[in-house]
Amino acid sequence: MKFIHSAHADGKRLVLVITGKGRTKPDDDGPIPSRPGVLRRQVPDWLTRPPLASLVLEVIPANLRHGGDGAFYVYLRRTR
Repeated sequence: MKFIHSAHADGKRLVLVITGKGRTKPDDDGPIPSRPGVLRRQVPDWLTRPPLASLVLEVIPANLRHGGDGAFYVYLRRTR
């Protein structure tokens, strides 16, 4: 949250958020399997909900050269 607030206050319009792709656990054979990439799945949701929703215009997956599936471009609203 601090990163997004700081970038918005500095007048930035685009930031790159790197979440990573997540790790697979080869020994995860428990009764409830866990899916890798918790941050990759949750960060876009967190960015589009309050309190950050008022600052974030759009969240889209990054280009392969900027992290691909493990990163997002976050477009910020203009400072008023």
